[in-house]
Amino acid sequence: MATTLGIAGATSPGQPNVRAGFCSERGRRPDNQDYCGLWLGDPVRGDRHGMIAAIADGVGGAKGGRVAAELAVRGLLEGLLGQSETLAVQRAAARAIEATNGWLHAVGRTDAALAGMACTLTALVLRGRRLHVLHVGDTRLYRLRGGVLDRLTTDHTPGAPGTSHMLTRAVGPAETVRLDYAEEAAQPHDRYLLCSDGVHGELPDRRILVELARRAAPHETARRLVEAALASSAGDNATALVLDVLDLPTPDQADLQAAAAALPVLPAPRRGATVDDFVLDEMLVDGRYSRVFRGRDTAAEGRPVVLKFPKPGAAAEASFRQAFLRESWIAARVRSPFVGEVLELPAGRQSCLYSAMPLYQGETLERRILRGPPVSLEAGVVIAAKLGKALGALHRAGVIHRDIKPDNVILEPGGGLRLIDLGVARLPNLEDFAAPDIPGTPSYMAPELHAGQAGDERSDLYALGVTLYRLFGGGYPYGEVEPFSHPRFKAPESLLTRRRDLPAWLDQVLARSVAVAPEHRFADANELVAELEIGMARGAPQKPGPRSLHDRNPLLFWRITAGLLALMLLASLASK
Repeated sequence: MATTLGIAGATSPGQPNVRAGFCSERGRRPDNQDYCGLWLGDPVRGDRHGMIAAIADGVGGAKGGRVAAELAVRGLLEGLLGQSETLAVQRAAARAIEATNGWLHAVGRTDAALAGMACTLTALVLRGRRLHVLHVGDTRLYRLRGGVLDRLTTDHTPGAPGTSHMLTRAVGPAETVRLDYAEEAAQPHDRYLLCSDGVHGELPDRRILVELARRAAPHETARRLVEAALASSAGDNATALVLDVLDLPTPDQADLQAAAAALPVLPAPRRGATVDDFVLDEMLVDGRYSRVFRGRDTAAEGRPVVLKFPKPGAAAEASFRQAFLRESWIAARVRSPFVGEVLELPAGRQSCLYSAMPLYQGETLERRILRGPPVSLEAGVVIAAKLGKALGALHRAGVIHRDIKPDNVILEPGGGLRLIDLGVARLPNLEDFAAPDIPGTPSYMAPELHAGQAGDERSDLYALGVTLYRLFGGGYPYGEVEPFSHPRFKAPESLLTRRRDLPAWLDQVLARSVAVAPEHRFADANELVAELEIGMARGAPQKPGPRSLHDRNPLLFWRITAGLLALMLLASLASK
């Protein structure tokens, strides 16, 4: 009777969401020398070892095959889980399998009851969004993706006709063991099959494909494969373990760095070219280090996009790879209607390094400021609140934007807003700018940044304050700062000297936003937005108050004043 079991995967943060099931049957053999094991994570402990699945098959004709198979699987699982999760999977697995191999080899030479004990071993480790394959012998790992079945392991057999039952590598027969290792990207909806030769030796790949493609529950698929193998075999042990990847965690920096490192930097394309189904319609920018195009995604019904290609060169490539990493990391973690997106392309589509973004229609906030007329209080506060919410979403994810300014804000026709250009953002645990090279635009950089500090959320709040000051007043609270200069920060210019129609509370909010000392600014973007909303709730002036003659025409005011004083003097003299 077959042993069949279905298992639901753990759902702890950072872990893959997996469903698994297996079936194992001894067939006509007196005992079952196959053994399989699963580790699907610990949602309570929340560890980052990932999901582990392994199958082993005791070598026929040798004593202790079942013991060897169980020890190999248990040794691998315990070895991986017992080592630091920061250790690379390949190195941790090699340590575990070498230790198990050494023990099996020693016992097989000294214990007559277990003489020659050995087994095959095939395992997969799904950590984050990366799949790690470990393999020795002729157990197999298959993957079904998009209706296509791929075998991810190679049998260690001589390969000549009639030698498929012979092994050139296994765990236990020699003092050392050579492990096959491979790593690749996993995808949601992948289906994996680990099986012994009692299954794949009797079923052709086309039959395996049919059963996997039915997409029945994992334990049901495993049972059908084992039963089909036993129905056509001479009675060998048959074991199948099926795993369905339902979802994957968001990419971590290691995932993104590996992806970026694997993509070559090619000569920048020209207008009219087609790259990975993107048609480049218009060149928007041709800079020193990159070239930017407006294009269409023909794989998505002509969706308009913006694509940025780096130009070859050691410095440019390193800089762009870091920008690519930042934007991809942020896109995977920050979900806000006010933050610009980066398109995540399907695995295998991208042939070279570039970034793809949706094309946002509209104009930059800088252009809106320059073309005038001055924005009204109501419209300006709506823009300020959306921009504050965008910044709040970034800060909750631990992201410091570092270059907030009107040029990096897009106002969409329907009233939407997007904060863009995240290529110089500061990410948690990723700081690659030396102090003198901290990015930013001088007029929007907080005093602490000019002093060489790395900056934090309150440095972003300062840049937001300057941006809002420009939105309402057109200028800068401390004057425009020239590149490479060392400005002196005194008292900011009051917004009311530029716009007397605006309320005093708005001037106070912006003055606090651009305070010289970080501790005098708002605690976070949400507090700034709340102050704006409270100010509007108090009531805003419906129309500009009357301006005095002194404000409208100071020269005429003083001429009239002088004339009145002269008349008063003449009248005083005439009365004497």
